[in-house]
Amino acid sequence: MILEMKRITKRFGSVIALDGVNLELAKGEAHALVGENGAGKSTLMKVLAGVHQPDSGEVILNGKSVDISSPAESQMLGIAIIHQELNLIPYLSVAENVFLGREPKNLGFVDYKKMRKDTKALLDQFGIELSPRSLVKDLSIGEQQIVEILKALSLNPEILIMDEPTAVLTDKETEKLFELIDLLKQKNVSVIYISHRLPELKRVCERLTVLRDGKWIKTDVLEHFSEHDIANLMVGRELEDMYPPLPTKFGNEILRVEGLTQTPNFQDVSFTLKEGEIVGFAGLIGAGRSELATAIFGGDPADEGIVSLKGQQVNYKKPIQAVKGGFGFATEDRKQTGLILDMSIAQNITLPNLRRYQRVGFVNRKLEKADIQEQVKNLNIKLHSVNQPVKNLSGGNQQKVVLAKWLVANTEIFLFDEPTRGIDVGAKREIYHLISNLAKEGKGVIVISSELPELLGICNRILVMHNGRISGEFNHEEATEQQLMKKATGL
Repeated sequence: MILEMKRITKRFGSVIALDGVNLELAKGEAHALVGENGAGKSTLMKVLAGVHQPDSGEVILNGKSVDISSPAESQMLGIAIIHQELNLIPYLSVAENVFLGREPKNLGFVDYKKMRKDTKALLDQFGIELSPRSLVKDLSIGEQQIVEILKALSLNPEILIMDEPTAVLTDKETEKLFELIDLLKQKNVSVIYISHRLPELKRVCERLTVLRDGKWIKTDVLEHFSEHDIANLMVGRELEDMYPPLPTKFGNEILRVEGLTQTPNFQDVSFTLKEGEIVGFAGLIGAGRSELATAIFGGDPADEGIVSLKGQQVNYKKPIQAVKGGFGFATEDRKQTGLILDMSIAQNITLPNLRRYQRVGFVNRKLEKADIQEQVKNLNIKLHSVNQPVKNLSGGNQQKVVLAKWLVANTEIFLFDEPTRGIDVGAKREIYHLISNLAKEGKGVIVISSELPELLGICNRILVMHNGRISGEFNHEEATEQQLMKKATGL
C-alpha cells in the first residue's frame, strides 16, 4: 500500500469530526471515498493534506510513518489535492494560477515563456482548448475547475485527491477527466476520488470506503456494491422514494417570459410558468441558463423582451426589486453569491427579509428567532448553533441555509440553479421533497440542473437550451435523457 491512515481521530472543541477512521490506498488505484455531507471526508483529506493535524492515529506513506504538519510538507511528500471549492486568483492568467508560488525562474526573473509552455503541455494532455494567457475571471466555472485540476497535476503527485471534480464539468469534460485518471493510474499515480455522483464511481474506481458521522463504515471492492447499497450505507437506513410524486394541480399562469434577449448570452427566450408547476432547464455549460435566471431576477437585466408576473409586465433592474415582487433565487455558486460566509447562519437566513422584522425603528427579535428556528427544523439543518459562521457548515447544510432565506421571504416564484450540486444523496432527497412541497403550496418553481435524472425526476416540463436559445421542450411523460442530450448538443 502506498498509503495507510490508521485510527485517525480529530476533534474540533467538543465535536468529534473523525472517530478512529481507517483508509488504505494501493499504488495505481483509484479509491472512492463517499459519505453524506458532514461524514468526515473533507476533514480526513485535510489531515492527509497537512491542513489539520490529527489528535490521534497514524499516517503511513510508502511503509514509513509520517507527521504531515503543513500543506507544503504534504506536497513535498507527493500529495496533491483538488478542492471542491475553487481557489483561484481571478485577475491572473491560467498559467500564473497553475504555477502560483512555483513560478519557473531565469536569472532571477519569472520565465513566463516556460510557464506558458508547460501550461500548454498540461492543457494538451487534458485535451482542453484554453489559452495559458486567458484571465481566470473570463473563464466559465467548468473551465476554472479544469485550471484547479491542472494546478494539482503540475506537482507530479504520487497521490492525487479529487473532491467532487466533475460537479461543474460538461459531459465531454467529464469523460476527458476519466480518461486522464485512467492514464494516471497506468503511471502508478494513486487517486482518492470523492463524489456524490454515484453512477460515475464504477467508471473510475476499483474500491470504495464509506464514512458516516465521522466513523469508518466499510471498505470493499466496488463491484460488490449497487448504487442503492452505497446510498443506504451512507445514510445508515433504507433510502426510498428519492423523487416525490409530481405535482398535478396547477393554478393560473404566474410568470410569462417573451422574447428575452441578452447578447451574447441568450436570444429570443420565451416560456411560461403556472402556480404549482415545476419547470426544468437542461443544457450544457455555457448554454445561457444561469444568465437567463440572473436576468429575470434583475441581477443583469436583459437587452430586450418582456417579463410578466401574474399578467403585469415587470422590469427589474436590481435583485431587490425582484425580491419585493416575490422572486427568490438560489444561485449556482452558494459560496460566492448565495451566502456571506463569515456571517452567522441566523444572519444569512434573515438578511433578505430585514423589513419583515422592523417595528418602528426596532427589530422584532422574537419573530426573527421564531422564523430561524422554524426553518432549521423544517429543513433539518445540522448545526451546533444558529450563531456559528455559515462557512463552518457542510455543503449540504449550506445549501439548505440558501433555501431557508427564501422560504422566510414572501416568495412566490423560486429560481433554483443547480440546487443539489456537491451535496450528498440524503440531502438531495430532502431538497427534492422540499421543491415538491413548494409546488403543492401553489408556488412556481424553476430548476436549472446539469443532472438529467434530477430534472426527469422532479419536473413537470423540461426546456432545453443550446447556444442561448430554447432548442426543445418536453413534458415529463415524454422526456428521456437521450432526447434532452440531443437537444442540448444541437442535434
